[in-house]
Amino acid sequence: MVSNTATKQRTIAKEITLKGVGLHTGENVTMKFVPAPENFGYAFKRVDLEGEPIIEADANYVVNTQRGTNLEKRGVKIQTSEHVLAALVGLEIDNVLIELNASEPPIMDGSSKFFVEALEKAGIVEQTAFRQEYVVKEVISYKDEATGSEITIIPSETYQITTMVDFGTKILGTQNATLENLADFKSQFADSRTFSFLHELEALLENGLIKGGDLNNAIVYVDKEISEDTMKKLEKAFDKKKLSVKPNGILDNLTLHHPNEAARHKLLDVVGDLALIGIRVRGKVIANKPGHFVNTQFAKKLSKLIKAEKRNFVPSYDLNQPPLMDIHQIMDMLPHRPPFLLIDRILELSEQHVVGMKNVTMNEPFFVGHFPGAPVMPGVLQVEAMAQTGGILVLSTVPDPENYLTLFMKIDNVKFKQKVLPGDTLIFHCSLITPIRRGICHMQAYAYANGKLVCEAEMMAQIVKKKQ
Repeated sequence: MVSNTATKQRTIAKEITLKGVGLHTGENVTMKFVPAPENFGYAFKRVDLEGEPIIEADANYVVNTQRGTNLEKRGVKIQTSEHVLAALVGLEIDNVLIELNASEPPIMDGSSKFFVEALEKAGIVEQTAFRQEYVVKEVISYKDEATGSEITIIPSETYQITTMVDFGTKILGTQNATLENLADFKSQFADSRTFSFLHELEALLENGLIKGGDLNNAIVYVDKEISEDTMKKLEKAFDKKKLSVKPNGILDNLTLHHPNEAARHKLLDVVGDLALIGIRVRGKVIANKPGHFVNTQFAKKLSKLIKAEKRNFVPSYDLNQPPLMDIHQIMDMLPHRPPFLLIDRILELSEQHVVGMKNVTMNEPFFVGHFPGAPVMPGVLQVEAMAQTGGILVLSTVPDPENYLTLFMKIDNVKFKQKVLPGDTLIFHCSLITPIRRGICHMQAYAYANGKLVCEAEMMAQIVKKKQ
């Protein structure tokens, strides 16, 4: 279920730039984090290309997951996006534009640490709009039958992730890692570096990849005997006079940040890859043998489910229960009166949302002249009914609502989906898009009937005091 939270969206206070090399391309690259407006999300801009095209961080743009999560939109590519996105999610930043003068962000030390530090240096600021969140209500899974990798998400009060990895080697066997709170990402996971096994490294070198690799941005686990010839190739590739395998099985004397750094980095990758869902998630992710392919396939599946639910979601209310407000209490608050009072009950009311109801009967006065041979409730009156419902939310914020009016300022994105006929029961759901400030209310409204969405609109209104 998608809902607004009580948390405001966040972006960064100012632009900040990092420079480095791409892990696979070896190219020098400049990356700039740029503040972005509310509801923008994450996107990459290729400033080195004509027209400076933008690629949104969207799971549907994933085209390749070899050694990283790679996006492509209309021929424009972004490689290895996951470490940057993980830093943004880990710091609970909602809206940022990432400008690049190459296809790949700088690898830095192979973790998210330097991105986190840069973003914190830029400063994190609160915006006006509320953050949206997808609340997981049932178990959702994706399994890659070829590898046995599987990701499952289950209901939870917070966003949590557990990764379980088993590489089937003596040097690096089974490891687990758990993130119970996003607030721990910076201290417990951001510095976990990418890693590779020796047999993978040899193949990458043969194919001309990891040109930007050195022993400062990738942990290399030695899972096989190294021939003298291979050692010379590695020394040349990493520009080292002498390489050796230390007792802990790692190439060169690289000190691990955590005993389970590999599992923690896999968790970091999951955080970054699931950012491609495009909305915050409240649920517990359990990832068994995660990798970029299974991560992004799961992100695509969840993104598709969320979009379908947004399209088809119909709230359910027990209309047999006593209402929160009956018609008399509504008239105590709203100035409207029959025949222009278009709501009968208020079912729910909070600081951020309100739910109202109307029974549409054949006795409605507008049916006399509006298609009398085939009565249909006028769309403008559906919008007015949603506005009256929203008026209850707005007027509940003042101590003397009987002394105030709510007046329309703007209506946007109005859509009529289904006819409303005599006998229908209309349910109106209005929620704040931004907090009420200086008497101005900006809300999203939906109307439902017969288990379907019949109307929706984005509305802005202002509270004004009645003239005495």
